[in-house]
Amino acid sequence: MHIDSLDHLVLTVHDIEATCDFYTRVLGMQVVTFGHGRKALSYGSQKINLHQRGKEFEPKAAAPTPGSADLCFLTSLSLEEVIKHIKACQVDIIEGPVPRSGASGPILSIYLRDPDHNLLEIANRVTT
Repeated sequence: MHIDSLDHLVLTVHDIEATCDFYTRVLGMQVVTFGHGRKALSYGSQKINLHQRGKEFEPKAAAPTPGSADLCFLTSLSLEEVIKHIKACQVDIIEGPVPRSGASGPILSIYLRDPDHNLLEIANRVTT
């Protein structure tokens, strides 16, 4: 068995429209409509499918809960630019920049929360 990459993940949210607004306005993702009106957030070659709490699609996680995710996104923009943009969007940065360990090496990260209070980490790879 060999896994190559992550195709998509699912976030269960209280309000799909508020989630779409945040992720497009603050993180620059694109809203995609698929299936029978389902919504997803697209970025790079991945996407985040959205499930409305109480109206999840089957099959689903055993205990889908808004606010339970902890996600790290990599960006090629400087964290200085990212911080300026996030502040302009009137979103609080709760920590950072701080050094962390990413999947393929060191990263420099900031942390914020989405409308459901999921923890979002935005990071730059650190080149040595």
